Amino acid sequence: MRRVTKIITAIVIFIIVFTGYTLFINRNSFNMTPRQKILKAVYPALMWFTKLTGTNAANLKNESAVPAVSFYSLQATMNDGSTFNLSALKGKKILLVNTASDCGYTDQYADLEKLYQQYKEQLTILAFPANDFKEQEKGGDAAIAEFCKRNYGVSFPVMGKTVVVKSDQQNPVFNWLTNADSNGWNSKAPSWNFSKYLVNEKGHLTHYFDPSISPLAKEVINAVTGN
Repeated sequence: MRRVTKIITAIVIFIIVFTGYTLFINRNSFNMTPRQKILKAVYPALMWFTKLTGTNAANLKNESAVPAVSFYSLQATMNDGSTFNLSALKGKKILLVNTASDCGYTDQYADLEKLYQQYKEQLTILAFPANDFKEQEKGGDAAIAEFCKRNYGVSFPVMGKTVVVKSDQQNPVFNWLTNADSNGWNSKAPSWNFSKYLVNEKGHLTHYFDPSISPLAKEVINAVTGN
């Protein structure tokens, strides 16, 4: 009986502490669902666990392949419905990320913004919200834009909600990123939300980073800075 009492007491204490921690972490959150708040609170633990187990941690690099189809020939649709010509980004590195609002990795929006603010003279980040993995992006474009801006201060371009997995509806940009016949070497599709593709100043796809590799990881920063 005493053992059961101790277990119940420990559970109650854990719930109280975790609730307090979650409230503190989300003190500046805006219109987040309970699920989103919990996911934000457990994000550090998720990153620790996936790093420990090597889950979603692929890191691919292109040594010399040149694309057969120019990256700068592509267009994307912005969150507001306008057309974004990727040719406007010549001379900058570009990190393209498929994102979602209800994912364990969603807090990477904050890391992406930090990366962008630190290196925006040489780097642009493009977010492509998608509902492809366990339907973790159910909102419309207006709701997504507000979520990103109010909760994570996102100032880099956010595209319209799209499809990033290989299919007849796949976004043309992600079709290029995941088609070796176009980009010259890579056929790796996003393994989950917050997969990252880096294109260099010449429009060459140089790196792929799985979701468990933080935007602030040394591998990503070294790729951005050329170190």
